[in-house]
Amino acid sequence: MTQLLFWLYIVNLTLLILHEMDSAYWKEWNLFRLPGGVGGFLLIHLPLWILALWGAAQVWEGSLAGLILSLVVAVAGLAAFLIHAYFLRKGRPEFNTPVSKGILWALLALSVPQLILTILMF
Repeated sequence: MTQLLFWLYIVNLTLLILHEMDSAYWKEWNLFRLPGGVGGFLLIHLPLWILALWGAAQVWEGSLAGLILSLVVAVAGLAAFLIHAYFLRKGRPEFNTPVSKGILWALLALSVPQLILTILMF
């Protein structure tokens, strides 16, 4: 089960990275009224991605830290889907393209089984 969780983690993390690349295109910092513009947006993500990549190694090793970070990544995927679904329903134009929506739906599709498997492995 550890290998399955590892691959769910890696693919879901890849989707989150794609979503954040898309977020830079859509200037997500404006959507959430974050200070710092693109520079602040990029600086926020640097420690997050380092932690997330370390988490992949921890998931592979089957450590408690890996399970905790797997929960974080799964919840982040669910949150991305839910938050942007809310904004899309409100008529916001950001993320309203087939590729953007595809990434969000893929995040939902992978985050749910990753979350379930992670919980079962605790």
